[in-house]
Amino acid sequence: MAKEELIQFEGLVTEILPDARYRVQLDAGHEIVAYTAGKMKKNRIKTLAGDRVTVEMSPYDLEKGRLIFRHKDERPATSGGPPRGGPQRGGQFRRR
Repeated sequence: MAKEELIQFEGLVTEILPDARYRVQLDAGHEIVAYTAGKMKKNRIKTLAGDRVTVEMSPYDLEKGRLIFRHKDERPATSGGPPRGGPQRGGQFRRR
């Protein structure tokens, strides 16, 4: 059992800082500095500016937090580029 309960907030990444840190604008209006959680690093989840995230914070320090979840985009994928896998060539050769 933890000594204190962690507080979760949702926000928007506004800036990427060095050392896997991010400036996050919380929905409540506050701006904090957050770092990437270990599971996100382990699973190679990339976070970019403009992403919606969930931040976990200690009630003792409300200026720092930990990114624990990156929300998926609501935007539909654009189909402007070529189909995935590149152009189809004649069935003569197969790449291994």
